Amino acid sequence: MSDDLEINASLIAIALLVGYHLIFLWVLRYKPLSTALGRTNYMRAIWVEFVTTQQKDILAVQTVRNWTMAATFLASTSIVIGLGIVNFALTTGKNIADTHYLSLISRDPPEIWHFKLLLLAFDFFFAFFNFTLTIRYYNHASFQLNIPLGIQSLESIINVVKFGANYYTLGMRCYYLSIPFSLWLFGGFWFLLGTLLLVLVLYQLDRPFEELELPLHSAYGQFNEHH
Repeated sequence: MSDDLEINASLIAIALLVGYHLIFLWVLRYKPLSTALGRTNYMRAIWVEFVTTQQKDILAVQTVRNWTMAATFLASTSIVIGLGIVNFALTTGKNIADTHYLSLISRDPPEIWHFKLLLLAFDFFFAFFNFTLTIRYYNHASFQLNIPLGIQSLESIINVVKFGANYYTLGMRCYYLSIPFSLWLFGGFWFLLGTLLLVLVLYQLDRPFEELELPLHSAYGQFNEHH
């Protein structure tokens, strides 16, 4: 009975995470300006057009450098945490019993507990992968922003910046997901509680700060073309 409750709590948590992100992707696809990410994409596309047409080379390089530094720090942190979790999973033994004291209903067998640890490690590895791709695209953008538009199209520059921003967003989502995944080590109900709190926080973060009627800009159509 207790095992069934733990499994049901875990399934509900997974359904909440998947359902929330499916709804978010649908809104982002069809009503992008009603989300904070879509609003940021809009502003970022206008920024790319501004720095390329107004010859703001120094501004462009400094901004992309800041983006790259942030992604580099997060990539380094995620790979260290991921490798640390793998090492912990391979060497731990008695620590499994320590987490069982916080389990509200039942205790997981060692195999399930190690699976949860490896899932958490995979989450950080996936974050590392996305942040490294962010660095890759931002490195491309750093010189493309300084090449005259006659040689390349504005759309190609916007797409490079878009891909870098999208991978950065995915990497940050992995960091957010690490919270309920970490709580899952202590039981399904902790996982469900962490998921509920995360969904509430994400709902606030994914909403725009204020409702504004923004005029449709030509650059946004190019930026949003592949969403």
